[in-house]
Amino acid sequence: MNSRRFFVPVLSAAIALTAFIGSIAIGEETKEGAPTDVPEFKLPPGWTEADLQACIVAGTPGKMQQVLAADAGVWKGDSTMWMYPGAEPVSTQVRCIVRVIMDGRYTQSRYIGEIPGMGPYNGLGLSGYDNVAKKFTCTWIDNHSTGMMTGEGKLSKDGKTLTWIYTYNCPINNKPATMRQIETTDGDSKKIEMFGADPKSGKEIKMMSIELTRAKAATEGKTKASKAVQEPSLEDRAAD
Repeated sequence: MNSRRFFVPVLSAAIALTAFIGSIAIGEETKEGAPTDVPEFKLPPGWTEADLQACIVAGTPGKMQQVLAADAGVWKGDSTMWMYPGAEPVSTQVRCIVRVIMDGRYTQSRYIGEIPGMGPYNGLGLSGYDNVAKKFTCTWIDNHSTGMMTGEGKLSKDGKTLTWIYTYNCPINNKPATMRQIETTDGDSKKIEMFGADPKSGKEIKMMSIELTRAKAATEGKTKASKAVQEPSLEDRAAD
């Protein structure tokens, strides 16, 4: 195991804890008039201030995280699915709730819909931009699988299209497989197209297309884009 890599999250936690304890000490000094002793924070042996700064920069959200945060809100639309090459398309309604979490570092996307012949669909994705690897990353789970999909994304030059390559295990062939997803956003409109290999022929087919319109966006001004959009309650969903 790379011990230096292991120390990064530990160090981050230590920094946060030190800041928290320090804030308590300041509060107690103001209130009681007697400062509380705070243990001095020390870098691990061999570390430099530059190493510490590198860890801080790696964990600081920036422009790429803001690209994902711009999707915050409640989206509604239609999903069209093709089960096999040449199949008649099947359309259903879908709802997507995107929230910004971890103080602007990641976004959480929840999809609620229906899969004809399989019942209600509930999907949950976590997306982020890895400042160290310089790439978008994502994980995906849903109520019709037990395996987590993982993906990496690339942003177009105009900043409107994210192309994801997901890796998962095919239950039919029992082998690793990939799925290509093209996600295009233009203001309050979003289109998601998914392509994957047909497990029987091996040829890439268009599996799904989702067209969404933002029904509720994050409030500008009073609520920054990095603030979480609260997920509607069951009562709100029923009202819709």
